[in-house]
Amino acid sequence: MDPSYFITPERLEAWKLAKQKNQPGQPVPPSADTTKEKHGTVGCVALDNYGNLAAGTSTGGMMMKMSGRVGDSPIIGAGTWADNNSCAVSCTGHGEYFIRNCAAYNVAVQMLYGKKYLGDAANFMIFNILKPKGGEGGLIALDKDGNIAMPFSTNAMFRGTVSAVSKPEVSIY
Repeated sequence: MDPSYFITPERLEAWKLAKQKNQPGQPVPPSADTTKEKHGTVGCVALDNYGNLAAGTSTGGMMMKMSGRVGDSPIIGAGTWADNNSCAVSCTGHGEYFIRNCAAYNVAVQMLYGKKYLGDAANFMIFNILKPKGGEGGLIALDKDGNIAMPFSTNAMFRGTVSAVSKPEVSIY
C-alpha cells in the first residue's frame, strides 16, 4: 500500500499539533492538548492445545520520538518473550526501562532459575525492578500451566482473558 493509506485526518492533525508544540516560539492553540489522547501497546500471549506458548507485542507508538529510537516492543526479551519451558510475556510502558532490564525475559529467568511462580516473577519485575528505577508500565504473562499474571504500576491497563474453560474477562483498573 502507498504510505498515505495509513494516514488518518485525526492522526495527521495530532502530529501537526505535536510538531508545533516542539518548535520554540510557535503559538499553539489552547485546544491542542494531545496529552489526553491514549494510544497504547497491544499485546497478546497464548497457550495452544499442544503446550506451545506464544507472545506478540505491537507498539502504540510514541509521537515525536527521537530519530532512530527503537522501543521495547520489537526487541525479543525486552518487550516480548515466549519459551515453552516457562512463560509467554508481552510488556507495555516506558520502553527504555524494559529494554535495560530485559523485562520479558527476566520474568522467564526468574521462573526457570529462581523457581518463582509466574505471578511472583511478574510482580517482582514490575514493582521491584522497574518501578524503583522510574520505569512504569505493565505486562501480561501466561505460563505453561495456563496461569495468568497481569501486573501494572500505572493508573490503568486495559487487559482481558479468554479460555476454553472460563468466561472471557476484561479489566481496566
